[in-house]
Amino acid sequence: MFDKLDDILMRLEEVLNQLSEPDVAADAAKFQKLMKEQAELQPIADAYKDYKTQKQTIEESLMLLEEESDEEMREMLKEELSDAKKRVEELEQELKVLLLPKDPNDDKNVIVEFRAGAGGDEAALFTAEICRMYIKYAESRGWKTELTSADENGIGGFKDATLLINGAGAYSRMKYESGTHRVQRVPETESGGRIHTSTMTVAIMPEVDDVEVQIDPKDYKFDVFRASGNGGQCVNTTDSAVRLTHFPSGIVISCQDEKSQLKNKDKALKILRARLYDLEQQKQHDEMAELRKSQVGTGDRSEKIRTYNFPQGRVTDHRIKLTLYKLDAIMNGDLDEIIDSLIAADQAAKLSSMQEEA
Repeated sequence: MFDKLDDILMRLEEVLNQLSEPDVAADAAKFQKLMKEQAELQPIADAYKDYKTQKQTIEESLMLLEEESDEEMREMLKEELSDAKKRVEELEQELKVLLLPKDPNDDKNVIVEFRAGAGGDEAALFTAEICRMYIKYAESRGWKTELTSADENGIGGFKDATLLINGAGAYSRMKYESGTHRVQRVPETESGGRIHTSTMTVAIMPEVDDVEVQIDPKDYKFDVFRASGNGGQCVNTTDSAVRLTHFPSGIVISCQDEKSQLKNKDKALKILRARLYDLEQQKQHDEMAELRKSQVGTGDRSEKIRTYNFPQGRVTDHRIKLTLYKLDAIMNGDLDEIIDSLIAADQAAKLSSMQEEA
């Protein structure tokens, strides 16, 4: 590990030297690439420098303790030694996590697909609420959102919907949300006051560019139609909505913007690329079943990941057995405690897996 950390310090110095060169600053693409590398290496380098400082403090404190006879000074040195040892342990764990293989998709934007499951109108209403929950969460992190399509059921629910989330590190946090979400509550349509259980599914996909997933124009076609639903004054008056059909996969995607057919075509292709990339990723997950042992809920779409129990005001994440009694706050986008816990569990599982392999 320490050889790797020394290499990282050397590489960071090289990157910083290159960034100061005038010809690099003039090359926007190269400059951006080096800046990104610096951003990735800097936290590791800072933690390692702190680690080396603390190790030096331990050595010096031990030497001074051997020489010091004054009891008050000895107590101060012992306290300093204890603090440094504790910090070294923390930094060792932090460095192990920082050195875990990075998911190449972590920095990407996200495409979220929602689909109502069992429960009829109640499932559709819950689907719309979960969509709103993620929009609120994205807003809390300063990410931009765009609802590109929503098949409404007439009473405010969504049979299905697609949401684009643009923001730094969006995928790194949202990727744990794929799976089946379950709600337990008394539906507004229930006259007898009985608690019903309904479900909906969330699919989280990283946005990919046309270099990563190339699509032959011969393999798809666009149909245009008149947009429906709420929107600007041009909605419902122009054929701006598009339907994209991809022949090899059978995927069909609908998009409707305010009035721009071109924008809708671009978005439909963006979603198609993400879907095709996701299909390939799912195939790899299935072929490497062992991989799931070192991951927390980022592979299986059929997995029941979370229950939202309204009568008890609780939310339970079944993967990490975490229960929180703050359902209202969570439904309003307060997801950080759940997602931070999922990230910590995922890192712990990966570290454990690496130690077993070693």
